[in-house]
Amino acid sequence: MRKLALLFPLIPIMLTACGEEQQVQPPKADIAAGKATAQAECAGCHGLDGKGVAPGIPNLAAQNEDYLHESLMAYKEGKRTHAALRDLTSHMSDQGLRDVAAFYASLPPVQTDQTTKAITLSPYEKGKALSASCASCHGEDGNTTRPGMPSLAGQQPLYFVSALQAYLHGARHIATMEESLRGLNRIDMENLAVYYASQTPVRRGAPTVGDPAKGEPLTARCGGCHGAHGVSHDASTPTLAGQDAEYLVSAIKAYRDQTRQHEIMLSGNTDEEIADIAAFYAVQESKAAERGATTVKELSDKCDRCHAVGVENPAMAIPKIQGQDRDYLIKAMRAYRDGKRGSSLMHNMSLPYSEAVIESVASLYANQSAR
Repeated sequence: MRKLALLFPLIPIMLTACGEEQQVQPPKADIAAGKATAQAECAGCHGLDGKGVAPGIPNLAAQNEDYLHESLMAYKEGKRTHAALRDLTSHMSDQGLRDVAAFYASLPPVQTDQTTKAITLSPYEKGKALSASCASCHGEDGNTTRPGMPSLAGQQPLYFVSALQAYLHGARHIATMEESLRGLNRIDMENLAVYYASQTPVRRGAPTVGDPAKGEPLTARCGGCHGAHGVSHDASTPTLAGQDAEYLVSAIKAYRDQTRQHEIMLSGNTDEEIADIAAFYAVQESKAAERGATTVKELSDKCDRCHAVGVENPAMAIPKIQGQDRDYLIKAMRAYRDGKRGSSLMHNMSLPYSEAVIESVASLYANQSAR
């Protein structure tokens, strides 16, 4: 027992020594050696001044040193996919990667020409501008007053985009729709979707077709996808509540008669039953699917929790994104969203972002001054 008692005072010393051994500091980076490596290996794309030589290539000047080192290690270990960077880093030592990271981190930030900075608009604002050409049929805010014409206010955004593409590619046939959509790209469609999804649907009066009371029990199968009383909570499934009854009749008949294709839509209902179903949904109260009127700045608040100037998190190597190349930011956010970069936090943050939102957020940060 006495021998054990004599050992007890040594235990804290031994534990302290172990702790000190575990906290070995990485070797100090050699900036001069990093510059030589950068000149030989990196300058062709990132410049010796740390400025990307073409759109889509990130600026490295003044970037967080730990972040740069972790990124280079990720390319070397195959956690990020880029063939050239994988080949480049594969023959470099950890010390060599640290030296390059330290060199670029030591450079002054790249400053863009303030006179060339674009005005950053939110997807909502862009969608509102595009909606002017739709107003004559669908109403200025997406609440149509024309019988047989669908209302767009409050509609789910992914469904809205898929419907536009169906018209554009001929899966749905309305000549005026195909013509009006011909000049729109995917991001234009998403901007329109955000704008209309954010509008409040107007409550409709009694429809001229069908009986809502008779229609209610017939909608039992519909509620599983379209939500109780026709208010969908799935961005890819349309809301039916508050929709124009005549339009609903024509759409449901098209699915029944297979002039529109959908594997689980209604089949076998009579014309009278379809009219009753449409009448029931037409008088239901609907609501906006999105709150897209928020500005890009508000959308970026989540990003600023980590990336704002002056924010530090010792547990994470966080990149500076102010003044970064816009096209690169778009590619990076897509990669996180699509699971092609291994960060569960960034994946979860980027997952809800459509191309339109990613483009706008990237533009916001690209137009800020680099620090």
